[in-house]
Parts: sequence; structure tokens; C-alpha cells
Amino acid sequence: MKNFVVKTIANAGALAVAIWLLKEITLTGDDTWNKVLTLVLVALLFGLVNFLVKPVVQLLTLPLFILTLGLITLVVNALMLMLTSWLADLFDLSFHVDGFWTAVLGGLIISVVSWALNVVLPDED
Repeated sequence: MKNFVVKTIANAGALAVAIWLLKEITLTGDDTWNKVLTLVLVALLFGLVNFLVKPVVQLLTLPLFILTLGLITLVVNALMLMLTSWLADLFDLSFHVDGFWTAVLGGLIISVVSWALNVVLPDED
């Protein structure tokens, strides 16, 4: 359970950095509490997408992964971020990613920041 909470906090932190750095990734809310709650919900949604959908997409793109020496991972991460944005819209969460190239850059930022936070944060169960 503790590992799940740590990963959710890392996802929320990584998403917050991407939102802060890229003006095309937006998170809106009436006040700070609303924004934090929305960010945590989007982080949970992003974690769920990465847990359920990403392995299937990675398996289907395995030949492209080999052919591009792993660069297709940037595209897969962008697609997962765009899927999260679409699902957030369905759940009426105020999170939006505007465009594929923004999603590519956002996915790269989220990957790096999430990795760094997972290194720093404890993950024992």
C-alpha cells in the first residue's frame, strides 16, 4: 500500500512539473485545494493508464521498439499522456494536454521527474 502511495505522489509531482514547465498542459481550478485534488486524481488516472494500457501498447510496438532502438518509448509515453487527458475530460477533471508534440515533451519531463522522485522517495511495503 505504501508503494502505491509513493508512486501516486511521484506521478503527481511529475505531472505538476510538466504543468509548470509547459503552458500547453493545463490544470485549472477555483482554488489551490481544487487544483491539488484534481492533480492527485489525474495522477491516479495516469497511474492506472500506465498500469493497464501501457504494457499492451508496449507489447504491440515491440518490433518498433527494436527497430528504433527504444525511441518509440517517447511516442508511447506521449500517447499515455494524451489518453489520460482524454479520460480526465470524460471524468470532468480540468486537465488538458494540447497537441501531440506537447505530449511528447510532457511525457519526457514526467518520465525524468518521476524517475528522480522514485529514487528519492522510500518505496518499501
